[in-house]
Amino acid sequence: MKKEDDNMKDNTRLTHGFQGADPCTGAISFPIFQSATFRHNGLYQSTGYDYSRAGNPTREELEKTLTALEQGEKCWAFSSGMAAISTVFRLLKPGDHVLLSEDLYGGTHRLACDIYEPYGIEFEYIKMSDPSALSSRIRENTAMIFVETPSNPMMTVTDLAAIRDVIAGRGILFVVDNTFLTSYFQKPLLFGADLVVYSGTKYLCGHNDVLAGFVVAGPNEDLCTRLSRISMSEGAVLGAFDSWLMIRSLKTLAVRLERQEKNAGEIAKYLQTCPEVIDVYYVGLPSHPGYDTNRKQSSGAGAMISFRLSSRDLAVHIIENVQLIYFAESLGGVESLITYPVVQTHAETPEALKLSVGLDDRLLRLSVGLEDVSDMIEDLAQTFSSYQTKTGGSSDGNFA
Repeated sequence: MKKEDDNMKDNTRLTHGFQGADPCTGAISFPIFQSATFRHNGLYQSTGYDYSRAGNPTREELEKTLTALEQGEKCWAFSSGMAAISTVFRLLKPGDHVLLSEDLYGGTHRLACDIYEPYGIEFEYIKMSDPSALSSRIRENTAMIFVETPSNPMMTVTDLAAIRDVIAGRGILFVVDNTFLTSYFQKPLLFGADLVVYSGTKYLCGHNDVLAGFVVAGPNEDLCTRLSRISMSEGAVLGAFDSWLMIRSLKTLAVRLERQEKNAGEIAKYLQTCPEVIDVYYVGLPSHPGYDTNRKQSSGAGAMISFRLSSRDLAVHIIENVQLIYFAESLGGVESLITYPVVQTHAETPEALKLSVGLDDRLLRLSVGLEDVSDMIEDLAQTFSSYQTKTGGSSDGNFA
């Protein structure tokens, strides 16, 4: 089987990368081309590389690997997930109208409101999980639909094919943030998306040691040309060493995700048994309202769980008393992380949107890692136990 074979399984593609061994030296670990510039053999003679902002062999190997995994046309690697989203927003022009998932990473809200609205671009937030309501919100100047699925942090699932059907033939760009599931579990381009964006810092890296972002496009030559121009001109590209770290990380993406998903499923079931837990939001649970839709368009449920507790005091107690699970921002790494979205990742989300989606001060978000699942459950259990001891057996502080 050749490296460029489109039928290559994802596990194999991730392990070997696009080219695999370096064709020049045979190095199994693809080399780090730590060079800003490249020598020309003569006037109008180029090796294909001129200046690393425009193209670097290490970054190109990473981009082509992700393009193949996504079954896309072209990929661009950026210095962060926000740089990737900002590049996509650069496709807009003054007067454009954008519809976004109302449940969305807080940094995306901030980017839209603080950076792009002053340029005359209008952003509107709607329930993307209800495609039937989408048609009435589309205007003549609607230029883009931006979706997270599952969403951050409420794990809402959007039917990608249904969105595609609503906007078919309207000339509207369809963008999906696929950070939570990655292209190993979900390939939005196959369901009609034009662009897929990632915070590569999360699962694609998986080790909490690289900031990276990606945009992957489907077969649209004009769109690819425009994105390449923006990427090269603005220069928020991923460096050679970080590209190499990402290549190395991708080799274990499949085994990491499969183990993390298994752990997450067990933890979600455990949380459902806890009387102090009011709601558990995990798309791998059959009780999740988006369970069937997620199964239809993906091969996995990922490892992100949000859960609502009986009181704010209990939420604070948990994040201050977990020992194995780290209280930290970010997600997707091999270490389990717990986050308080209302004051961390979504602090700048408008209050009306928080209220609409149910994001309150009793909600915690858990990124499940690779630890032994019994240790993680024990860590959570000791926080519930210590809280009961602290409050005299009452989870609401009323000491009933």
